[in-house]
Amino acid sequence: MSVVALTTRPARSGRPDRAVPPRPRTAPTVTITLDLGSGPLTPGLARLAELLDELAASGEAVVGPDEHRAARTVLGLRRPATASPPVGGLRILTGTRRVRLGDTEITLTRIEYDLLLFLAEHPRRVFTRLQLLANVWGYEHAVARTVDVHVRRLRAKFGPDTPLVTTVYGVGYRLADDAAITVDRDA
Repeated sequence: MSVVALTTRPARSGRPDRAVPPRPRTAPTVTITLDLGSGPLTPGLARLAELLDELAASGEAVVGPDEHRAARTVLGLRRPATASPPVGGLRILTGTRRVRLGDTEITLTRIEYDLLLFLAEHPRRVFTRLQLLANVWGYEHAVARTVDVHVRRLRAKFGPDTPLVTTVYGVGYRLADDAAITVDRDA
């Protein structure tokens, strides 16, 4: 099943009254084909499909609607019903600015910690990138993609088995519904 083809977008004409004839494709194109057979879905394959989905949502990739729908259906059916975090779940210790996943301490940067805490304090609420920049970074004049980078790093640090941040396509981010996070203000 062909999932995505990446290419540079052709430049648009500044004048809408002039039609620009399509140019032959001269930019490099990458076509990614995934075999979503009946075997178990590996975490790497699931993450690749999620990244391709994010690229499609951001407009950086061209995905046919049939391929996108088929890939999401297969991934949704083959994903484990519940990915349970280790015993103890995820704890944010605000007094010491530490984060623990079960018995393991996860080292986060200042911004990663602040982003996670902000989302944990506002569950089920969706925030745009600009809202997150204003509330977590403290300013809005940075590049909005900065938020994407920090969300990606958070996801990588906690791994695919710990639901953390959900992408709301076309809007922004929110805390995942399955995120078992406890904010401990006394520790």
